[in-house]
Amino acid sequence: MQSSTRIRRARPADAAAIAEVLKQAFAEFEAWYTPQGFAATTPDGHQIARRLEEGPGWVALCDEQIVGTASAILDSDQGLYVRGVAVTPSLRGKGMARLLMNEVESFAKQNACSRMFLTTTPFLDSAIRLYERLGFIRDGADDLFGTPLIRMEKRLT
Repeated sequence: MQSSTRIRRARPADAAAIAEVLKQAFAEFEAWYTPQGFAATTPDGHQIARRLEEGPGWVALCDEQIVGTASAILDSDQGLYVRGVAVTPSLRGKGMARLLMNEVESFAKQNACSRMFLTTTPFLDSAIRLYERLGFIRDGADDLFGTPLIRMEKRLT
């Protein structure tokens, strides 16, 4: 990882850049999604701004450029739903997603969450491996507008 990399909370002004990171990160997998599933996975800047009103987001910066993102929503059952985790393809494998997930977990613990949960697609092998290394376990299946999903959970207590 480069020394100029850092994680910070996302701000509304970051919405367009976050949308671009999501678009770049998932573009190579578009054929595996249904059109509606891909649209939900790669929201535009306006949708990202609304998401940031629903819960916190974080960005990974490299040389002050947004190159990664993650966001979350507190649920009513002491859980934290993690969504929109992505890193620009050219910077994958450099630890940024792990740093983002560490920030998300820290937020979860600060908010007395007993668990974190997320969904991912079965074709995102490297994401699944990362989540498993971070302590998430598979706990079911679902779908996003016809795109298959794997549900994963990590207990924090």
